[in-house]
Amino acid sequence: MKKIGIISDTHSYWDPRYVEHFKDCDEIWHAGDIGNEQVALRLAQLVPTFRAVYGNADGGLLRRDYKALEIFETEGVKVVMTHIGGYPGRYAPGIKSRLELSRPKIFVCGHSHILKVIPDRQLGVLTINPGAAGKQGWQRVRTLVTLELDAGNIAGCQVIELADDRDHPLGEILG
Repeated sequence: MKKIGIISDTHSYWDPRYVEHFKDCDEIWHAGDIGNEQVALRLAQLVPTFRAVYGNADGGLLRRDYKALEIFETEGVKVVMTHIGGYPGRYAPGIKSRLELSRPKIFVCGHSHILKVIPDRQLGVLTINPGAAGKQGWQRVRTLVTLELDAGNIAGCQVIELADDRDHPLGEILG
C-alpha cells in the first residue's frame, strides 16, 4: 500500500499545512505551476519519491528539471501526469489520444485551479485535478488530494480543503 499526495498550482507559495497533510505519504505528485525550485525542494524533502511536471507559468530551471508529461507506474498503477489536461469530455488537445495510447489507470493534471475527480468510463481512467494549492488565481478554497494505492487498485481518495487564510496568512511566497 502506498499513500500519494497530489498537489498543483502552488505558484511559489508554501503553506506549512502541506507538511501536515503529506507527512504519511510515500510519494508526492505535483501537476505543474510549481513556481520555483524552493517549493519543489521542500516537497521533495517530505517523501521518498517526488514526481512533478512543469506548468505553463514555470520558468527555465523547473523546465530543465521536470518534463511536460510524465508516464510512470507505482504500486501496480500506471499514471499519466501533465499540467494542462482538461477532463473527460473536455480534454486538452492531444490528451485523449495520449490516454488511449498509454492506457493509464490515473490521469493527473492541474492548470484550471478547479478541483475535479472524475472517472472516464470510456477510457477506464480516473482523472484527478487537485485544484490549486497556492494563492495566485481566483479560487477561494485551496485544495490537495491524497490517494491510496494497493496492488494495482485505487484504495481510497481524500480531498483536503485548506481554509481561506487571506486575513491571517499561514504560508509564504518563496524565492
